[in-house]
Amino acid sequence: KMQEDARYLKRKVTVDGLDVHPTERALVVHYEVEASILGEGGGHVVGERKEGQKIIRMKSLSPSTDVSALAKKVLEECKLIPAYRLHEVEQLLYYLQNRKSPSVEAKEKRAVKPKELTPFEGMELNEEACITRVDEYVELLYEDLPEKIRGSALILQLARNPDNLEELLLAHIHDIHSHYRASSFYLFPLSFSQFHGVVSHYKIGALCMTVVEHELKRHDAWREELRKKNKSAPENGSLRREQDKALRKYQGLLAKQEQLLRVSLYLLLNLAEDTRTEFKMRNKNIVGLLVKVLDRDDEELLVLVVSFLKKLSIFLENKNDMAEVDTVERLARLIPCEHEDLLNLTLRLLLNLSFDSGLRAKMVEAGLLPKLIALLVDENNQQVVLRILYHISIDDQFKGMFAYTDGIPQLMHMLYEHGEEIEPELISVCINLAANKKNAQIMCEGHGLKINMKRALKMKNSLLMKMIRNISQHDGPTKALFIDYVGDLAAEIRVDEEEEWVLECLGTLANLTIPDLDWELVLKEYNLVPYLKDRLKPGSAEDDLILEVVIMIGTVSIDDACAVMLAKSGIIPALIELLNAKQEDDEFVCQIVYVFYQMVFHQATRDVIIKDTQAPAYLIDLMHDKNSEIRKVCDNTLDIIAEYDEEWGRKIQSEKFRFHNNQWLEMVESRQADESEPYLYDNDNDRTDLFYSADVAVFHTVKQVPLIHFFTRDTGDVFDQTSSSPGRPATAYGFRPDEHPFYQY
Repeated sequence: KMQEDARYLKRKVTVDGLDVHPTERALVVHYEVEASILGEGGGHVVGERKEGQKIIRMKSLSPSTDVSALAKKVLEECKLIPAYRLHEVEQLLYYLQNRKSPSVEAKEKRAVKPKELTPFEGMELNEEACITRVDEYVELLYEDLPEKIRGSALILQLARNPDNLEELLLAHIHDIHSHYRASSFYLFPLSFSQFHGVVSHYKIGALCMTVVEHELKRHDAWREELRKKNKSAPENGSLRREQDKALRKYQGLLAKQEQLLRVSLYLLLNLAEDTRTEFKMRNKNIVGLLVKVLDRDDEELLVLVVSFLKKLSIFLENKNDMAEVDTVERLARLIPCEHEDLLNLTLRLLLNLSFDSGLRAKMVEAGLLPKLIALLVDENNQQVVLRILYHISIDDQFKGMFAYTDGIPQLMHMLYEHGEEIEPELISVCINLAANKKNAQIMCEGHGLKINMKRALKMKNSLLMKMIRNISQHDGPTKALFIDYVGDLAAEIRVDEEEEWVLECLGTLANLTIPDLDWELVLKEYNLVPYLKDRLKPGSAEDDLILEVVIMIGTVSIDDACAVMLAKSGIIPALIELLNAKQEDDEFVCQIVYVFYQMVFHQATRDVIIKDTQAPAYLIDLMHDKNSEIRKVCDNTLDIIAEYDEEWGRKIQSEKFRFHNNQWLEMVESRQADESEPYLYDNDNDRTDLFYSADVAVFHTVKQVPLIHFFTRDTGDVFDQTSSSPGRPATAYGFRPDEHPFYQY
């Protein structure tokens, strides 16, 4: 009856949307066909709807193609697309024209991202995914395993097109989360920042951590099983075949597992952009998991793991976690390696770790020093290697190790090749290494010192001269080589030169304690005495330069004639004034006292020091300084003064007694505070003081408390409380120690 009434067939085509193909250079037209059978009166009898898509491939599209003209041609040939959508077609074509091919994009991202992931076995599909059917693909995840795999593969196909990500975001991502293991590759695009909130909400990151930890435990079990099978002696062919089969099985499982690890760790790396998320990962031992993966051989997986560790290493807590496990030892096996990106990332991670002295020591113990030196010829990694070597060269215990490698000649060769601009990393390493005597000798081999000195003087390079200055401090044949350059260095000690440059030249000269050097001639020829005297004034220059001037005066004062010249020039009062100004600076005090020592050592200047200056009084002030080096130089100087001047000898002896007496009093007072009974004894209860050892003359028995009071500092007629050096021991003289009733030394 219906067929008899039917008279007309109506067909309606509606375009639902336009899109670009996810992998090919083509447009995809999604449309819907509605077919209706109409009756004789035009009424609807029956109808059917069907979805379809048409792919329009753009084989001729190139960077030079006229997109507007091509869009018009597409509309002419494809009647499905209405004319009002011309602008939309132009936009899609423009996107296709500028979209990079997958091979080019993978190549550009290779340094920081893993290679294009290969699907698991069974995921290869000839079916083409459509974004409008994403709900169907999600439903497949609730079916049996084959359907799960098919659904994951189709979602992955869509996810590889960034334009589909927004639509995927609206899909049932919690459904994907429930089937994570089957849809691992789908999670790859979730590295885009807009997905991080969704991923965090459904705790996918925590699930990834669990999966990684579980897989690493499985790997340990596989290796143990393989070890047990290999432990059996391969005596017969069947056992050998069984072992080969077990090995192939292990290798197959390992390859699939490493795919899963790459996906999981890549997702975690991107989620770690949020420092709060990274902190949660740290609490779940992300560092320990990553370090375990460093044992693998898959280079792309290692690139990912080292990148992750490098990102984590900038935080102190993560660096400390790496120090607790054998991170450095596992990284050492990757140096060197043929994979350029992996090598560079490993070196940069080691650089971050090298700021820690303990980890630097582990690097040396792991044998990294010769490996790093061998990489100095690699221009791509030279700078980062130099920075690591600089950190290692900071530690005195490792400086000498460079002498037993090819490092010093290699660094010197690099130094010679540079023009006027020397890389700061390179010269910094050389400066540190020059502080070691053996290294300095190697640096001077051949014409090394001559070349470097000539370049430094020509360019007036302060850093290069600093290296030479470090070389000059070592006694022996190395120092003797500098005698040819004394005049050149002295000529640079001028007011019109840069202070930094003068500092290094002056410091080098001050190191040249060479017996045969005629310092008097040098001082006169280059008129250095006025310069040295002027620079002793506090505030006349930077403290570093003033200190080098003092050291220089101490060096030249070894020469008897120079000491006389300096003493007559009025330098000693200038040194005393400087001592007053810098009395809290131990280095200044020690060097000035050393100058006094040199002055009293010579007969010609001894009288000037003792009779015409207040230097002995200052030395008495400093004889009990807290700094042991200052005390040592003071004692030696005062011993010489006491030997040649009777009056000062008594004062020095008195001060030494006062110091020992005060120590005795402090011990007595301390003992009194600890005892329950006072120090007042009668003849029947005498006790000998126990504060002095048996090898010292025994003191009289303590009888009266007032006698103890007599020794306190309250007795003004015994001790002079004035001091010309505030903050240091008070000057005390004018009291004869042999008049003291307890003086029995």
